[in-house]
Amino acid sequence: MTTTTSASGRTGQFPFDFAPQRTQDADLLRQLNFVPGLKEILALRQVHALEHATVWVLGQSIGATTARTDNELLGGMSTDQGFYLYGHVNIVQLHQAVREALQRIASGEWDLAVHPRCGTNLSVAMLLTAGLAVGINLALPRGPILQLLGLGAAAAAAAQLAPDVGSLAQRYVTTAIPFNLSVVDITVSHDFWGREAHFVRVRWVE
Repeated sequence: MTTTTSASGRTGQFPFDFAPQRTQDADLLRQLNFVPGLKEILALRQVHALEHATVWVLGQSIGATTARTDNELLGGMSTDQGFYLYGHVNIVQLHQAVREALQRIASGEWDLAVHPRCGTNLSVAMLLTAGLAVGINLALPRGPILQLLGLGAAAAAAAQLAPDVGSLAQRYVTTAIPFNLSVVDITVSHDFWGREAHFVRVRWVE
């Protein structure tokens, strides 16, 4: 992980191989505005990053930039309109955390976009396990003992690889720095399955 300086002059921990540009998603949208659903996809990636950053900020003292901890009682789900936050949290504290998260991640703390409990990691682990299992199944003799040993090896290898591969998938595929998001409001709402949560509504800004 290398240290970089953001466009605003702030220094942050940067887990990417290249610095995200503040206008990159807006420029892409202008060039490819004929692609159906592109804006929703770009917004979803940015919301996903803001969701992760908010959970990180809520896991530490408001205003602190070190000693990050993961509050496992909190969870989230992103949409292109905003994100649901599950778990017991004071709405005043949540307002403050969202504002702080957006400011910090957009100012250079890009590692806030990646979270170890993200569903991306689980999806990657399942794909790795399936892929390795198929590969080992084809490579090994058909004997049941060798096949079982091979499946065990595939599962163990996938468990070792999944966190790092999942983090890469988050950094480059499922999240983007929320340069184009503005927080509209935060309300107590219900998700698609009727579960109560706080909903952080955002809007896209150029």
